[in-house]
Amino acid sequence: MILVTGATGFIGNHVARLLLARGETLRLLVRQTSSRLSLDGLRSKIHVGDLRDPASLKAAVRGCRQVYHVAADYRLWSRRPRDLYETNVEGTRNLLSIAQESGVERVIYTSTVGTIGLPDDGTLGTEDSPVSIDDMSGHYKRSKFLAEQVAQEFAANGFPVVIVNPTAPIGERDFRPTPTGLIIRDFLTGRMPAYLDTGLNLVDVRDVAKGQILAADRGRTGERYLLGAENLTLKQIFDQLAEIAGRPAPTTKIPYPVALAAGLVSTAFASVSGAEPRVPLEGVRMARKKMFVDCSKAQRELGFEAGSVTAALARAVQWFQRS
Repeated sequence: MILVTGATGFIGNHVARLLLARGETLRLLVRQTSSRLSLDGLRSKIHVGDLRDPASLKAAVRGCRQVYHVAADYRLWSRRPRDLYETNVEGTRNLLSIAQESGVERVIYTSTVGTIGLPDDGTLGTEDSPVSIDDMSGHYKRSKFLAEQVAQEFAANGFPVVIVNPTAPIGERDFRPTPTGLIIRDFLTGRMPAYLDTGLNLVDVRDVAKGQILAADRGRTGERYLLGAENLTLKQIFDQLAEIAGRPAPTTKIPYPVALAAGLVSTAFASVSGAEPRVPLEGVRMARKKMFVDCSKAQRELGFEAGSVTAALARAVQWFQRS
């Protein structure tokens, strides 16, 4: 039996589907309030629980030999930032403590490329690039940085935890959608008239799922593994989307100070209205640096091989057009 947390989310859903295709028996930890639309067709045992509720986690972990901890509170804005820390940091501590007590053989913890250090000299970030919490812009990145430290503490004490750091996943079944999926959807609906001079490392979400399983099979305890494919500027991403979808790519580049001002105004309004900001300030600050990284460690140690980003973008476009 394998426990997967976050199976209603983008990456977790693909991890669960790949594990099932390999013949594994799964238990899925699902919150009472989560939409189960993405679980359609998943032949798994559903356990209703919450990372903040240790009692529910004990029942979820019981009898499981592995845990894929993919769940996270992934928001670039929240009226109550404490929620992100309770779920991402304390929830991870709760789950790892109970997994350790229950004799789980291995935990794969899903972090994010956002915790990776980005050198000021423009070279690619790696798992070993110097980084501290002061480099984390916003509560989401801070909470994931602290959660990663929790995972490393357990690993340092001998518990077999392996950390994976996916970059920006793309593909089908992005129901929420993720921030990267939102960029694709907004492009397709004509809500992306301009672009920032920023960049992302894109990766097929199906390859991220494969990378997680490789990490379970071959990863070293306490190590971090970047799961990514191709470094692309936002302009390059839009150019590819334009070719795939037959829509014009935006040609106007927004100066960073203008985007920052828009983020400040949008986020300030959201704090009053309670509605999610159209331009989250945290997202603008994250975009100040190009999130370009080197994923060769996962290639060397795990045998991770990423496929075509263009093909994954095409599948994402087709999925959003049908949704």
